[in-house]
Amino acid sequence: MNAPPGAAPETLSIGITGHRFLRDESILRAGLIEAVQRIKGVFPGRLFTVLSPLAEGADRLAAGVLLQQPGARLVVPLPLSRDEYMKDFDTAVSRSAFLRMFGLAADVVTLPPATSRNKAYEYAGLYVLEHCDLLVALWDGADSRGRGGTAEIVAAALESGKPVCHVWAGNNSPVKGKRTDVGEKHGRLRCLNFPAE
Repeated sequence: MNAPPGAAPETLSIGITGHRFLRDESILRAGLIEAVQRIKGVFPGRLFTVLSPLAEGADRLAAGVLLQQPGARLVVPLPLSRDEYMKDFDTAVSRSAFLRMFGLAADVVTLPPATSRNKAYEYAGLYVLEHCDLLVALWDGADSRGRGGTAEIVAAALESGKPVCHVWAGNNSPVKGKRTDVGEKHGRLRCLNFPAE
C-alpha cells in the first residue's frame, strides 16, 4: 500500500543472510535484481532499510544491489568491534570494500558482547532476523552446519511468516567438505511466504 499524499513513505526492512564464499556473482546479481523487482511489485512505494553485517560474500553483494534503490538506507549490526571484525577479512581489498560500504551506513548497531566469535556471528544473524520484515538469502538450500547459520535463519523466518527471497547459490567454500553446487539453479529466485500480488 502506498503512503497517502504528503505522508512519509513507509519503509520495508530487508535482512540479508547467505554464504561467505560465492561464485559467478554476476549470475547471483541478476537473481537479486529479479528479487528487487518482485519485492517492489508486492510492496510498492516502500523505501528499503537494508540490514546487513557486511560480511564477505552474500552480505555485501545483496546489500550493494538493494542499496541502488532510491531512498534505501543501510543499517549494520556489527558482531564485533569494527577493527576486530575486519581481522576476519582475508585481503586488503576485502577490508577496503567493507570500509567503503560501512561508510554508507545510516546506523551502526553494536551488539552485546559474546562469549565466542561464532556466538557473535550468531547474534548478528539473529538481530537481522528479528528486525527484518523480509529476508533475502543467497543459499544452497542445504541444512545448517552450525548454530545461527543461513539454514537456521531462513527456517526461523519462514516459521514466523516472514517473506523470503531465496536466490540459489552454491557455497564456494575453500574447505572441500563445505563446498556445494546447486547446478542449473544457481542464481534462480524463489519467493516464499509472499502475499499475493
